Amino acid sequence: MSDPFLGVTASLSGRRWVGPSGETLRRAAGLAQATGLPEAVTLVLARANVTAEDADAYLDPKLRDLMPDPSVLRDMDRAVEVIGAHLKRGSRIAVFADYDVDGATSAALLHDWLSALGVTPTLYVPDRIDEGYGPNTPAMEALAADHPLIICVDCGTLSHEPIASAVARGAEVIVLDHHMGGETLPDAAAVVNPNRQDEDGAFGHLCAAGVVFLTLVALNRQRRADGLACPDLMGMLDLVALGTVADVAPLIGLNRAFVRQGLTVMARRHRPGLVALADAAKLTSAPAPYHLGYMLGPRINAGGRVGRADLGTRLLVTRDPGQAGQIAAELDLLNVERRAIEAEVLHAAKAQAEARGTDGALVWAAGETWHPGVVGIVAARLKEAFNRPAVVIGLEGNEGKGSARSISGVDLGAAIALLASEGLLLKGGGHKMAAGLTVARDTLEAAMDRLDALLARQGADTAGVADLHVDALVSPSGATADLVESLERAGPFGAAAPQPRFALADARVAFHKRVGENHMALTLSDGVHKLSAIAFGAYDSPLAPAIEGLSGQPIHLAGRLELDDWGGRRKAKLRIEDAALPG
Repeated sequence: MSDPFLGVTASLSGRRWVGPSGETLRRAAGLAQATGLPEAVTLVLARANVTAEDADAYLDPKLRDLMPDPSVLRDMDRAVEVIGAHLKRGSRIAVFADYDVDGATSAALLHDWLSALGVTPTLYVPDRIDEGYGPNTPAMEALAADHPLIICVDCGTLSHEPIASAVARGAEVIVLDHHMGGETLPDAAAVVNPNRQDEDGAFGHLCAAGVVFLTLVALNRQRRADGLACPDLMGMLDLVALGTVADVAPLIGLNRAFVRQGLTVMARRHRPGLVALADAAKLTSAPAPYHLGYMLGPRINAGGRVGRADLGTRLLVTRDPGQAGQIAAELDLLNVERRAIEAEVLHAAKAQAEARGTDGALVWAAGETWHPGVVGIVAARLKEAFNRPAVVIGLEGNEGKGSARSISGVDLGAAIALLASEGLLLKGGGHKMAAGLTVARDTLEAAMDRLDALLARQGADTAGVADLHVDALVSPSGATADLVESLERAGPFGAAAPQPRFALADARVAFHKRVGENHMALTLSDGVHKLSAIAFGAYDSPLAPAIEGLSGQPIHLAGRLELDDWGGRRKAKLRIEDAALPG
């Protein structure tokens, strides 16, 4: 085990600080020498195993270089054939979408593409509480009555009975999904899913919006071959970027190009719904992955969680700025409501998990009438707090509906799918890092015990408090806007591509104040240069008391550098994530 970074074995949050490995440092030094790039950038490249020869391509990911032939995905050609045939016949087309951001962006992509051809599809988003996740038989039968083609996006891979009911009524069904497939596929005309069991997994990192975009690429290719007009796809990349980041898809390979170029499209502010949502969220700078994941995504999700399920989709497809403003304002209010519900459920769930014990492979909690719209967020919070896979379930009547979140290296989706096949769950599925489930009340304990055992086989019970990985030291004088801008070239940062984390050794706090309900704003100084900083949630953690009690003494700080445009002057700012008192 390597020596702790700055000697920090237990920070204020109880974490050990870990620096880059010697091998990573050696590769970074070699890259710096070969490319002339700043050391901070080469550290990011070395961490991603990028060679000097590939550095330029990595720093400037091009869609044309990373885009595969869509036909490599099974059933893609069949999906294109079926959709093309229905367009020629003038069939009514329905899009059945999941209620989260990935579902909303996927539906909006299809809506935009079809609308450009003069076709207005019917958009259907199921209610989270009344209908649950994915296609259900009554909805599919109703859609099949007057829609010869139904396209299911971000759902459908495990929906055998609902799809069969639609097919029995004469509709053709196409599934464009990314969730883990079972041993058999539903009776759909095509199931395009890089996570089918008969796929090689090369594009398993795509979210549903990415799969839909590849399908549209394939459709455009066929239309060009037939001499037909093709809608512009590049202007739709803002939707793909939003879906990719909000669904926490790993930012590797093709996803990097989707997000990098999608952010550029979004910055043009051409989509009324996203413009209105950014304004409601008080986003004043150019959008970055952080904004998509923590400001825009949660607001779109709020409709499906505690409001009307189709609000997010309606926002993304509207071309009316007035309507966009109304929907965005409603989503903003629902997001406030969602946060309040989440805080209440989190308090109860955390207490229950701690009482049950957090040393096993799984932490879980279940409560009466816990809102199904927040159980996924609460599961993520428990996962972060205990560094264990977590399940949170809302009980009502004889059933419980819940969400699960995993830690790195533990395939939670496979374990949930196995439980469902064994009959311990009424329904369950997802992917490695996240899953959903429905369980009978009388088998809840047995199901969680079995899940704990399955996860223990993957080593989930051996994980300690998560280490905090630090990439490099920085000083207030070195933390400049130029440094942050050079690092942005190595982005986008997100899942599987973490934003570099810097540490300030023996930092001096020149000024601090409370902002908002529980945040702290600080000014750090080395005696000559100053650096602004923000610590979100500081007053809900040991950080604020520690800083207030420093009395001029130094403190080690760790966090991410970002650009602050406040006042029209670009400068670096530290978003503090952890702190430690010098030994």
